Amino acid sequence: MKQSRNLTLKLATPADAAPIAAMSRELIEAGLPWSWTPERVARNLGQRETLVLTARDSARLAGFAIMQFGEQRAHLSLLAVRPDYQRRGVARRMLEWLTESALTAGIASVHLELRETNLGARRFYLQQGFAETVRIPGYYRGVETAVRMLREIRVKS
Repeated sequence: MKQSRNLTLKLATPADAAPIAAMSRELIEAGLPWSWTPERVARNLGQRETLVLTARDSARLAGFAIMQFGEQRAHLSLLAVRPDYQRRGVARRMLEWLTESALTAGIASVHLELRETNLGARRFYLQQGFAETVRIPGYYRGVETAVRMLREIRVKS
């Protein structure tokens, strides 16, 4: 796996809302009604309990992730990496950054849903310590089944 050496992880800014929404539409929501519009991404940027993380190669947006924090659990709503940056450690680095942030915030577990047909993402999350917990038929606008996944991150003493 070739690493992206010049990759920088940083919190998104309002100027990132439209590019993030476009990546979501193209890479995550393809074939579904578009729900992560620029307005929705911008709203999430303004919420204290939400982190919107970007991965950049110089000025180019290589990937992003959006995670909401509750009291004990975090929910990874979106994570996407441009195809030309995939399998180069970008998603892993973003997930590690978000997990460290969640641990610092006292979070016990990270939850997510993804399309049952997204086998590459399912493999990735399993490799990162997530477990599949349930399938939800029709989760994606009645069109596709979701797989819910969970990772316990707080070490039990």
